[in-house]
Amino acid sequence: MSGHGFHVHGPHDHEVEHAAHGGDGFSNKIAVTTAILATVGAIFGYQAGATQNNAALFKNNAAIKKTEASNQWNYYQAKSNKQNLAELALSLPGIDTDKYKAEVERYKAEKADIKGKAEELEATSVNWDRQSDEQMHQHHRWAQAMTAEQIAISLAAITLLTRKKWLEYASYAVAAAGLGLGVLAWLHL
Repeated sequence: MSGHGFHVHGPHDHEVEHAAHGGDGFSNKIAVTTAILATVGAIFGYQAGATQNNAALFKNNAAIKKTEASNQWNYYQAKSNKQNLAELALSLPGIDTDKYKAEVERYKAEKADIKGKAEELEATSVNWDRQSDEQMHQHHRWAQAMTAEQIAISLAAITLLTRKKWLEYASYAVAAAGLGLGVLAWLHL
């Protein structure tokens, strides 16, 4: 917070500010690395959100198609009931059997079309579900990559404060792991 010449900030902010204005090569390198990692992490975060949204959209499409298939199966069942009634009517005395035989055949043909549509809608639903699962897997890869970059940024901040070389290398290693996860996400693996 700043006001009337009085400035308060955290230790990391202090170190980053001094790195930016000072001639310390170590601090400058860590500050630039942190900025690059933050940018990469932001890209990974965007991708994670986009794939999660796609997964939800695809799951919604699967549910819609599943509902449409259910409606077709209900229609199929109604035609079956009408067919059964027409078949029952054939056993009644004094009826026009040709009329009810024609109805039975008509219902059989209609049911075949309805069944085909229902099965097609179910297959489409399964396909949307599969695509949703693939997007969720990719989302998890992007989220893992983003998390690794965030951890690398935290290690870089601690490196600035402690000036420990091993922490710098640990930050680079975690950042590399995050980049590797990002590549796996990009390749859909």
